[in-house]
Amino acid sequence: MNNYVKTGVGFALSMGVSSVVLANHSVSIANLQAFTGPIESLVVNMSLSAELAATEASESGKFHAGATINVVRGDSMCIDADAATAEAERLINSENVIGIMGPNCSGVTTAVVNNVTAPLGVVNISPSATSPALSTIEDNGFFFRTAPSDARQGEVLATIAMSKGITQVAVTHGNDDYGKGLADSFIAAYTAIGGEVTASAAHEANKADYSADVAALSAAGSSTLAVFGYVEGGGTSVVTAALDTGAFDNFIFADGMIGDTLTNAGGNLLNGSWGTMPGGGGDAADKWTAVGEAGGVAMGGPFLGESYDAMALIILAAQAADSTDRAAIQAQVMNVANAPGEKIYAGELGKALSLLATGNEIDYVGATGVEFNDVGEVKGSYEEKEIIDGAFTTVATHK
Repeated sequence: MNNYVKTGVGFALSMGVSSVVLANHSVSIANLQAFTGPIESLVVNMSLSAELAATEASESGKFHAGATINVVRGDSMCIDADAATAEAERLINSENVIGIMGPNCSGVTTAVVNNVTAPLGVVNISPSATSPALSTIEDNGFFFRTAPSDARQGEVLATIAMSKGITQVAVTHGNDDYGKGLADSFIAAYTAIGGEVTASAAHEANKADYSADVAALSAAGSSTLAVFGYVEGGGTSVVTAALDTGAFDNFIFADGMIGDTLTNAGGNLLNGSWGTMPGGGGDAADKWTAVGEAGGVAMGGPFLGESYDAMALIILAAQAADSTDRAAIQAQVMNVANAPGEKIYAGELGKALSLLATGNEIDYVGATGVEFNDVGEVKGSYEEKEIIDGAFTTVATHK
């Protein structure tokens, strides 16, 4: 296990055996993300975004009458349910966190909710677990997510594909909850509006050679391949195998593939290929871009605003509860996330904390336009990202 430590004024991070405390009055919140594994390059800026919210709140001096926020990192590894479960247990039982921001990937998030946070009564808010199955998980009300379900992303991808005149697609997906859930959603939506799926197959993570996989998919006749996997979990290697063999000349991606690892590997050969990730325009996005850039976050990747929002909601719920009691925090998440109340955007956490401390209501809009439904998840909107000159570029927003 690697150790990640960052220190600043009134703020500490640790992924060791015990957390670092910079003041007598401190409150610990977990940042449980896949620091190693198939999305580790994406997690770098997701984690920075979450920690930016904690820094902002802590440095405002308004949280719990001047308490410092101690963020404790844990590595969920994305695809190792046992490791993620053990980390969640450590964070709760040894680090005494009041809530968990994360995990990222759908399979390990399911394991953490089922085995740790729901039974122990600890809020966890995932910024990026998107499996449709999580909408109905038995969470005792303690699981929330700031990223929309892939039931919606599949529909958006299908609609865009048909609008581009793509009437035939082959589909490959990671052999996990995320990949299968997204593929099922896309295929159902795409075929319902007249699209033909010529072939569909799972791919295993990190194989040495994917040429046989792409050959079998290509043999069914489509020139477009939809890749629903992780950018460092085999997805990029599937794409490079397809490019090397000439099996496909056009690709469709979803959020787990939107990263520099892919474009660095494929470069201009991927020009014209496209994908989607949660996000959108408007005041919330504009304000978040300014806050994220000022805070050193490299903007443009997936789930950045969602990570900021997930951490912010735990902090604001604790303030609204005027307590670090975990059940009291859970009871306030919906209250701070939804109307009525004064709208709060990214960069305004100090203002929100002051309002809550004086008994006023807030409506947390945040970086991504948060509004939870009755099961604690957002509908969300999506950015359409096209690869232009070898780089992902936002070309449209879909609600």
